[in-house]
Amino acid sequence: MPKKKIDVIENVKKKYVRLALESNRIASTAKSAGVDRATLRKWIKEYETGVRDEMESEGVNPLTPQTSRQELENKYEQAMKLLGEKELEVAMLREVLKKNDPL
Repeated sequence: MPKKKIDVIENVKKKYVRLALESNRIASTAKSAGVDRATLRKWIKEYETGVRDEMESEGVNPLTPQTSRQELENKYEQAMKLLGEKELEVAMLREVLKKNDPL
């Protein structure tokens, strides 16, 4: 298999590992990936360290069963703030496009 195709497949696996770690929901993540839970657990075993390191460097902490309500509320507030910033960016870009293309 070509290296580029292998890299794409690994990136997809890492995406689902990250989703499972961030949400602490292996069953639903495996279902959305279209794989068996055992397969996702195998991917987690293989990629967990690297994915956790990446998350840590981004300041993202995975959820655990012991995650407190306050931590969840803080994560929610942070996500809403980021969403608001992105929506503002999109609105600004649309305005720029309207000015540059009056049609």
